[in-house]
Amino acid sequence: MTSTWSAIAEVDELDTDEMKAFELDGRRLLLVRTAERFYVVDEMCSHEDYSLALGCIKGQRIKCSLHGSYFDLDSGEALDEPADEPICTYRVKVENDRVYTTLDA
Repeated sequence: MTSTWSAIAEVDELDTDEMKAFELDGRRLLLVRTAERFYVVDEMCSHEDYSLALGCIKGQRIKCSLHGSYFDLDSGEALDEPADEPICTYRVKVENDRVYTTLDA
């Protein structure tokens, strides 16, 4: 199966440790830029319906500002209580100064 890639941002739209919420095919997602790379994850915390865009980035983790849970940006794993369910992560590629993601597995 061929993946369907969608352009979601220009590389220079975000500085390191910045994020941007966006919607793609009805899903609320979050584009995150760390010092190493770009990530796309679910925008909403898995513990409570609260936007991770209101949190902060610490290395390869994102923090939910409501209850303080951290999530791994690579795997989506919940690293701290009270969150115990992962968030979804999505593949990302950068080509010609544009950031793309796909919702395909």
